[in-house]
Amino acid sequence: MTGSIWLPPGASSETLPGVPKQRPAPSWAEPDPIDELAERLDEFVAAAVHPDEIAALLESDGMSDDQIRGRYGVKNSFALAEELYDRVARRFPEPAGPVHDPWQVGLLGCLLRGVVFALPGFGYVLGAPLLAGHRESFNLPAGTLPLLASALVGWTWNQGLAHRAYSWLGLGDKPAARHSLLLGAPLGALLGAGAALAVAGTAHPTAAAFATAQSSYLAAATVLLVLGRERALMATLLPTTAGAVIAMVHPMPDAARLLLLLGSLLAVVTLALLEVRPGGNWLKGRGDRRDQPQSTRGQKTTMSPRTTTSLPFALFGLSSGALVLYAALGDILTGKTHSAAAAPAAVALTLSMGPAEWLLHRFRSNSLTGLRTTRTPKAFWRTTGLTLTQCLTAYLTVLLTLTVLATTLWPHTPTLSGVTLAGLLLLGMALWTGLLLQSFGAVMGAAAICCTAAAAQTLALLTHAAAPHWIALYVCGTAALAQVALVCALLGRVTAHR
Repeated sequence: MTGSIWLPPGASSETLPGVPKQRPAPSWAEPDPIDELAERLDEFVAAAVHPDEIAALLESDGMSDDQIRGRYGVKNSFALAEELYDRVARRFPEPAGPVHDPWQVGLLGCLLRGVVFALPGFGYVLGAPLLAGHRESFNLPAGTLPLLASALVGWTWNQGLAHRAYSWLGLGDKPAARHSLLLGAPLGALLGAGAALAVAGTAHPTAAAFATAQSSYLAAATVLLVLGRERALMATLLPTTAGAVIAMVHPMPDAARLLLLLGSLLAVVTLALLEVRPGGNWLKGRGDRRDQPQSTRGQKTTMSPRTTTSLPFALFGLSSGALVLYAALGDILTGKTHSAAAAPAAVALTLSMGPAEWLLHRFRSNSLTGLRTTRTPKAFWRTTGLTLTQCLTAYLTVLLTLTVLATTLWPHTPTLSGVTLAGLLLLGMALWTGLLLQSFGAVMGAAAICCTAAAAQTLALLTHAAAPHWIALYVCGTAALAQVALVCALLGRVTAHR
């Protein structure tokens, strides 16, 4: 019947149950784990400029992609980072105290390193009469090929050795850094001397001896530079520098030249040995244990940098050294000019490494400021892009100024052509962006680009290609543009700036 209530058999209206009360939510309805994680990491996520910054934190906490999929139901750490980035509002609180900036360095110290890099060139001026003889292949002065072979081997080995030592220093283990230098520096000197002997043979014993001394100097100088002893290294080079300046204006006996060269070599090797001996740091009169951070004294470092990680740095040293040599010796190798033309380019490039280092630190410091002051990834990219343009323009201006000054002041130097000057500036751009990529952790890309450019230059030389400066212009320009593109691709990656 319409409107009647159906009752089960034996039931009456008096036995009908009342309206049921609302039951509590079942126990399985747990909070969203991503919300819990967002709450736990709230301060860090709120201050993140880009999701990649959060992904780096998740990976550093040991979260694997399998764990993230099982716990949070997303694909990987990057997907989880994007979820967290979307769920937490942006907040950028000002730090309570002074902000730590590891990239703050003094300009004077960087300029001093540039001078230290350039002073060994006076050794070649002082020792040039000791290498007198018939010109060699590719129209080079006598003894040049053994010196070039030794230098390339030394730059390659010592660049990799320096990276390994710096890796130990970054772990707070200065004794291990000294130990690696104690073993690696003599081996690098032997390799450089062996390369010189292989090239010189028995025809140029004086050149082989000079190249052996050059290898020993490069090894010892690497030790002092890695351990921050630029002032001591410069002091060992002052007698040779003064002797070369005097020799340019007044004849000097060969015995006096040899005595000055050997004296500087003996001084720098002695200082390097004192620095890396057990209980070193002789120049400051303190032992290794006092040089370690307080937290690492008496503790054994559990991490050990892999040797293979230093290989890309060694390759970058080889390729950049070869490109510098081709830029300095371009016309000489093709017989179009004399050796005096090589000096201004080499001096300008070497001296510019000091300002280049300071501008590199300046860029990294401003990038950290951009991380604190920008609010979106696009704003951060624009800020770092502007800083990159300013620093690169400043370096090229310094290099141009030094080249013009060196060409003007160096005696008997022909005027540089526009093509040569443009190629030199493009080479400087490639070198500076290569150093920047190293600091970004993208040294493999820089090494690959520079090695390709050096191989192209070598092939052009071996095939006697015409117009070497035009080839250098194309090769260095392509390398510079490729590295600038790679830098721009990394500008917006926040983790590259940490």
